[in-house]
Amino acid sequence: MQVLSLLPWPDWLALVWFFAAWMAYSWFTKTQGDKRNSLIATTNRYRSLWMQVATSRDPRVLDGIITQNLSTTPAFFSSTTIIVIGGLFALLGSTDKATELVRDIPFAQRTSVLIFDLKVLIMIGIFVFSFFRFSWSMRQYTFVALLIGSMPDPKEFEAGKFDREQFSQRAGRMLGMAAETFNDGLRGYYFAFAVIAWFFSPLAFACATAFVLIILYSREFRSDVLEVLA
Repeated sequence: MQVLSLLPWPDWLALVWFFAAWMAYSWFTKTQGDKRNSLIATTNRYRSLWMQVATSRDPRVLDGIITQNLSTTPAFFSSTTIIVIGGLFALLGSTDKATELVRDIPFAQRTSVLIFDLKVLIMIGIFVFSFFRFSWSMRQYTFVALLIGSMPDPKEFEAGKFDREQFSQRAGRMLGMAAETFNDGLRGYYFAFAVIAWFFSPLAFACATAFVLIILYSREFRSDVLEVLA
């Protein structure tokens, strides 16, 4: 309740705009990705094609190596996120010096130590969310490896003992889920940069949130990479 009374209304508006923009964009990409031919939807089609090819390949050592390499990226971000969270907790122990440093920056908003701690805690919450998404993506890649390892011999598919389409769709969907989960965690990193602008002013925070949205949308729906893959 003390925080509610101390935080000015421009900061509350910027904070509400931040979370609303994040949730709205996440909903937009999940519901409109296929209709608007997003980057994640396009790459998911390549993942499905990859699993279709994997059902006719023997042995599937190459598929296992690729899956292992893909899982190293969320593993790297998981360990990095833990370091970031530890650094932010260390910052909470020296908020007095950090607040004085921010006050010396031109055009930076002067806030109390309590409000400064609140901003740091919000950043910690964002990185905790990203950590859980990265770690879950790692586990999903292990499930993909399990699906690849359980695929029957190509001759058994050709003989009709197993459904090739069912196996490939299941593995391709799991691959897509792992990539989407990793994308959620990476999106948290982008929005964490917007929170940094909050230490200067709520207006800078709101503008940084809008800028992050533009960057994410341009890369997901208007990038050169998407044009090549599509």
